[in-house]
Amino acid sequence: MAPKPPPPPPPPPLRPVTGTRQPRAADPARRQAQRWDEPRRDGRQRGTTEESGIDQWKPGGKDEEHFRLRRKDGEVWLAEVAGRRVGAFELWWRDEPAWGPQPPEAGYVHRLMVDHERAPAGTGRAMLAHAERRIAGAGRAWSRLDCIAANPRLRTYYEGAGYTVVGEQPFKEGGGGSRYAVTLLEKRLGA
Repeated sequence: MAPKPPPPPPPPPLRPVTGTRQPRAADPARRQAQRWDEPRRDGRQRGTTEESGIDQWKPGGKDEEHFRLRRKDGEVWLAEVAGRRVGAFELWWRDEPAWGPQPPEAGYVHRLMVDHERAPAGTGRAMLAHAERRIAGAGRAWSRLDCIAANPRLRTYYEGAGYTVVGEQPFKEGGGGSRYAVTLLEKRLGA
């Protein structure tokens, strides 16, 4: 019988992007946004799901104003290894465009991104678990998220992390007034 492979290295530590001031070039949220736009040696975009074959986020799709508003109304978290950003996610406390008006019973995870070239194995799941702890710590029973309905690979990823599909929002409004379908997933916390 072959010996078991060693466990993967621990995931990187997470830190919040804090404050509500206007982002500047030296602002961590702006650096984070710029970081994900850097191309890799193979020409694919770093920090997007393109690296893992999951086509969801496009480089440059979110500007400074987006991150400023997220920090005002929610949280932006970064994962770093040796001073380099290797992952990020946003935690919102409401999400009416996807979920409609809801009682304050959930937190909503958005834009979970991992740099698969630099992040240790398990970084995405570690960030998702961190978001779930933040949500539960706020006294909310559900972690919710959505993904583009035409993205079965990402849906499978979230289902593997314990999320259940609960519906679809066929007309979520995106930037510039575009509309697209999203699959809604949720996970009961602390059960």
